[in-house]
Amino acid sequence: MRRRASLSAVSSLLVFLAVVISAASAQEVFVTPVPNAPFSAVVNIERTVALKNGTVVSFKSLSEIGRDSSGRIHNERRTFVPDNTKPELRHVHIYDPQSRVSTEINIEKKSFWTRTMNHAPSTEPPSIRFAAPDGNAPPSEFTKDEDLGTQEFDGVPAHGMRQTQTVVDENTGKDVVITDEYWYSQDLRIYLLVKHLDPRRESVITAVTQIKQTPPDRSFFEIPEGYKPRAGGQ
Repeated sequence: MRRRASLSAVSSLLVFLAVVISAASAQEVFVTPVPNAPFSAVVNIERTVALKNGTVVSFKSLSEIGRDSSGRIHNERRTFVPDNTKPELRHVHIYDPQSRVSTEINIEKKSFWTRTMNHAPSTEPPSIRFAAPDGNAPPSEFTKDEDLGTQEFDGVPAHGMRQTQTVVDENTGKDVVITDEYWYSQDLRIYLLVKHLDPRRESVITAVTQIKQTPPDRSFFEIPEGYKPRAGGQ
């Protein structure tokens, strides 16, 4: 019995780690490289996952984001950790729309690599599921759309949309309501709040907080001293 319980615990841990690793690159806020709209902010991500064995695990992450007056952007990727642990910075992305140079910084290896993008920068974030930046979601017979109006986040107005969908839980056979909520700021050209609530699998809340509509320090867009160049992705 003890061995079986131990194997079950190890299995749950492995599943948990796989979820954390897969989540590490998800739920990032897409910062559009548009000029004349500087800001800095902190993105808080809360994720709760329901595993197949009934175990529910929760973890969090955060990142600092920003954009200067010329449109240069800074984004980060940190680890997902329990509530009482500080997320570790792993990766930084810097993009300059004037030169079209994208810089990836590996914090652990103290290295970086750059590349020149061959397309014009996007001025709108990609649509998330059924949401559209202007709040006009495409019609769907499976979802119920609700316009939430306008709300301010740290003084920044954003337009909200909520979409609900009822599905059948494949395990219980009961109806489950899945909810997606999006708050988009036309002034900053980013989503300020995104919620995905699925009782069967996971709940994810991505919130942009501590918004300051002033240019970040120049060091926010510079490669740290002592970091060495590497071939792309290494």
